[in-house]
Amino acid sequence: MSLHPRRRNLRAHVASVLWLTAVWVLLWGDLTVANVLAGAAVAVVATVVMPMPVIEFRGRIHPRPLLYLAYRFVTDLVVACAQVAALALDPRREPQGAVIAVQLRSHSDLYLTLTASLCSLVPGSIVVEAHRRTGRLYVHVLDVETARGVEAARQSVLDTEARVMRAIASDEELAAAGLPRDPRRVQVVTP
Repeated sequence: MSLHPRRRNLRAHVASVLWLTAVWVLLWGDLTVANVLAGAAVAVVATVVMPMPVIEFRGRIHPRPLLYLAYRFVTDLVVACAQVAALALDPRREPQGAVIAVQLRSHSDLYLTLTASLCSLVPGSIVVEAHRRTGRLYVHVLDVETARGVEAARQSVLDTEARVMRAIASDEELAAAGLPRDPRRVQVVTP
């Protein structure tokens, strides 16, 4: 059963107000009626005066790919921390940085944002620019040699996007991006 767009927007607005009110109370560290009312007032004003753009989400959460995404993120984080630490401790080694352009498969703001965030959280790389209209990320890589080359660094970003999409995208979005639901399944393209 699908909700009417106006009802869905109202539900999202109420959820935002509740979330911002909870953050307000946590920041003040005091659960009082006055504090909750003040937080709710600030949340309502903030969401009315500065509304966030609506991001369409047509997918659903897929537990196994989501767990794999989390596992690979933690693995990448640990490996990158060790690589950056080794690079910092070796005075003879001068890192060869590069900014690479990565054309993502999806043009969804949600997948672009999640991919950029996950890539930026891993030490040794940072997204310096994201083009929303083209779906392109510009990523600074600290050391191209540690990243096993420019193409390997680019493929790493694309792999992160694929893991994000497999974790939360719909089958239609995956098909549009040319990704199978199961990464072990090879798609056969016939002319």
